[in-house]
Amino acid sequence: MNADGTYDSETSDGPGSQGRSNSPDGAGGPAGAQEPLAGPGDGLAATVRGLLPSLTPASARIARLIVEDPDKVARSTISELSALAGTSDSSIVRTARALGFSGYPELRLALAASAARQTPRSTLTSGITPQDSPAAVIAKLVHTESQAVLETETQLDPAQLLGAVRAVCGDGQLHIAGVGASGLVAQDLHQKLQRIGRPCHAHGDSQSALTSAVLLGSGDVFLAVSHSGESRDVLEPLRRAAAQGATTVVITNHPLSSAARLADFVLASAGRETTFRPGAMASRISQLVVVDCLFVCVAQRTYEKSDHALRVTYEALESDRT
Repeated sequence: MNADGTYDSETSDGPGSQGRSNSPDGAGGPAGAQEPLAGPGDGLAATVRGLLPSLTPASARIARLIVEDPDKVARSTISELSALAGTSDSSIVRTARALGFSGYPELRLALAASAARQTPRSTLTSGITPQDSPAAVIAKLVHTESQAVLETETQLDPAQLLGAVRAVCGDGQLHIAGVGASGLVAQDLHQKLQRIGRPCHAHGDSQSALTSAVLLGSGDVFLAVSHSGESRDVLEPLRRAAAQGATTVVITNHPLSSAARLADFVLASAGRETTFRPGAMASRISQLVVVDCLFVCVAQRTYEKSDHALRVTYEALESDRT
């Protein structure tokens, strides 16, 4: 955290702001606590993990228990859970409401239903130790990445994706920004869209993103990639683009972050930190899944143009190899 209370590193997860994003069909974003943030069996623990940075310290302790052992929380009474978390009963009720439930009983039911629909947990742990063999490293990383991809399916809202796709398919300018590990994801989306004939620009530094954002207007799109949703390198360009009337899209692991609050459409991913792989690095694979979903949906909506562009670019590359 900086002295001014902001976060400027893609490996730092600061507390996000409560907010909600728009949906093309009027569906609300993650905040507002009007509907549960994830239904039974729909990755509730993964949703809670993504919301951790936006919670108060007391609620965060409760949320960590939900993430670490949802089965145990589902079996616990409110008094038992308050003792485990070192909080009050009222804090548990407030946490349940912050997650979109009317109270703790509804949260317990959702956790129990989620546990019943999930496959048995793997005995593998995500932490890698200095003593692990290459085989153990492979097993642990593949397990962790597989879980992140599966959890991303539960976090990515189809209505939000549709809104982003419609915006990207427009005729305006498209600028994509991401710094550090998120910059690699931004570059991947840029390369994919260029291959299907959708002109776009990728920015890997804040100054380039900012000077482009202030020149955008209605009909243009500014898409930011940020694991934490709190990086100043993308927050200010995102804010400027929104002020200019551009449509804003964010790919993030934290749907209640400052970036998500600024965005018209939030594409949520899931990622787990592991030894040697802090948050932004751990989220890269799941963010690439989101990028692929966005790319394929754009290609679907512009099928003839995309099909022609892919064939032409493929032929150009093939001829260059001979």
